[in-house]
Amino acid sequence: MYSCTRFHPLSFEVPKPLSPVALPNMKEILLIGFYQPNEELNRFLSCAQQDFKISIRYLQEYAALGTGGGIYHFRDQILSGGPEAFFVMNADVCSEFPLPEMTDFQKEHGDAYSFVILGTTANRKQSLNYGCIVENEQADEVLHYVEKPSTFVSDIINCGIYLFTPEIFQHIGAVFQKNQQDMEESNGWHRTEVIRLEQDIFTALAGQGKLYVYQTGRFWSQIKSAGSVIYASRLYLNQYHKTHPERLATNREGGPKTRGKCLCF
Repeated sequence: MYSCTRFHPLSFEVPKPLSPVALPNMKEILLIGFYQPNEELNRFLSCAQQDFKISIRYLQEYAALGTGGGIYHFRDQILSGGPEAFFVMNADVCSEFPLPEMTDFQKEHGDAYSFVILGTTANRKQSLNYGCIVENEQADEVLHYVEKPSTFVSDIINCGIYLFTPEIFQHIGAVFQKNQQDMEESNGWHRTEVIRLEQDIFTALAGQGKLYVYQTGRFWSQIKSAGSVIYASRLYLNQYHKTHPERLATNREGGPKTRGKCLCF
């Protein structure tokens, strides 16, 4: 949730980290997951706090609660600082993270309580592997949302990066209450706390004037395998070459020679 840590893609001792981002009013970074904390993770978070001079905390779920259930469970911690808005990001996303642009977009669209999904385009076959968004092209409103459809719905896909206002917890809470009611009526057992933003929240919000999509043409990818980590590294190294060349290693007299782009440590 609103996470930005130093991107170190070749480390497999900690959960998949997110790329560094910078927003002038960012107050805190919360990492939410079911991952068991250990020395490597604690050291990673400590280094990130020192680098970015911002509070970073890891909140461990007692069970895997889904993309919506996790933030709902920790809603008091999220809202404790009185944020006007907050970002939620999936930890397996590799992107330029156009967060300032999404913030400006949210102010220009809908009302102060609207929500924004970051979207990008994919070909017809690829789109079936993601959440698909049908939008009103004039207003950028999400009219229809389908998670991993069986047939083609749209070439606009969900990037797993969201801008929410605190009102999102009212919508998640309504799903939580419905889950409880359904469990009582069926006399069955399942975790009412398991809530999915994509299927349970976005599908219901689509077409209500509450959900908008900001499309980016910048690089975006998911990190799902060891091979995709190499691809993500290349994307970030190319990006750093343009925006943060000081992060890249340079050849020095008497030192090792590097070919191509490499992070300096």
